[in-house]
Amino acid sequence: MIDQLSPHQLNQVMDIWLSSNLEAHSFIDPNYWKSQLPAVKDAIKAAEVYCFNDPDVIAFIGLDHNYIAGLFVDKNYRNQGIGKKLLDYVKTNHNHLHLHAYTKNQGAINFYQRNGFSIISQTDDEVRMEWRR
Repeated sequence: MIDQLSPHQLNQVMDIWLSSNLEAHSFIDPNYWKSQLPAVKDAIKAAEVYCFNDPDVIAFIGLDHNYIAGLFVDKNYRNQGIGKKLLDYVKTNHNHLHLHAYTKNQGAINFYQRNGFSIISQTDDEVRMEWRR
């Protein structure tokens, strides 16, 4: 079930955010992610966030208008189509979405390409991708 983030789910979302970033971005110092927790928590409170619940939060997507700030799935629930369901859900309310991904995070890049996103630009560190209806 997909619902908008409620305040009581914030800690679950933050746990998924931290563990997912530590796992997916092993090329970045873990202390960086830990130091970002307070700022990300504030950003999530201000963002448009949708959670996939079963019954606890097992995945979420965060948007800032048409920008996908993040899509995270608990490691125990990956490769079950949950990320795609969240992405499809937000696509129904948007004609255009864009995001940035680390070039070293090939799994994320492949996921978004499979779901209709195109690479718009790329640097050594980052890929900018977008989807249009």
